[in-house]
Amino acid sequence: MSDEQTVDEQAADAWTGYLAAAQRLDAVRRAASTAAGEQAATVQAAQQELAGVRARLAPQHARLVQDLGVPEIDLAPHAADQALAAQAIAGGPGAALAALRQARVTADAADAALLGPGPATPWRPWARNLLVYGPFAAAVLLVQIVLYLVAPSGSLPTYALLCGLSMPLLAFGLGWLTLGFVYGGEGHKVDRTPLVGAITCLTPVLLTCMGVGLLAFFR
Repeated sequence: MSDEQTVDEQAADAWTGYLAAAQRLDAVRRAASTAAGEQAATVQAAQQELAGVRARLAPQHARLVQDLGVPEIDLAPHAADQALAAQAIAGGPGAALAALRQARVTADAADAALLGPGPATPWRPWARNLLVYGPFAAAVLLVQIVLYLVAPSGSLPTYALLCGLSMPLLAFGLGWLTLGFVYGGEGHKVDRTPLVGAITCLTPVLLTCMGVGLLAFFR
């Protein structure tokens, strides 16, 4: 009975050792498979990054050579550049991917340096002219309010009516002249946008009439 028990124990120990070895082997296989998958993904990302960097460098190379007249020899990598590149990718696909991403950042900076700052967006004529017509129209509105306040209750004097009709024309004329003086020049035609100026300068008259009408209605 003892001999059979010893054999059973040995068989159990062997089976346990076999299971442990199989589990370790499976763990090693899984780790190797994961590492291989990650490496394959890194290699694929590096290849895509390389294609993107090449696409960015091609137009830069053409512009430097054709537009700016840079000699081809000056654009070829020197031995020191090649040594630095080899050192950067010596760590494997991950290091190569990092180096390519840094190269893309450098290509972006080169584009910005070649293109320079973009031109400032100019003011549209109507918006620019509104800044000129607007203060004159505000002065007209202010004068009309003062004339209404000092006028006798219930009626407007003749001079107030004449000012209400003539001051918008005066404001429009002053705005017209100011635009020519500020933005005009020899051989340069200024777009004075007369419709915008007329609407802006007549707005105080409309506001005054509406205010007078509302006050008369609520009295």
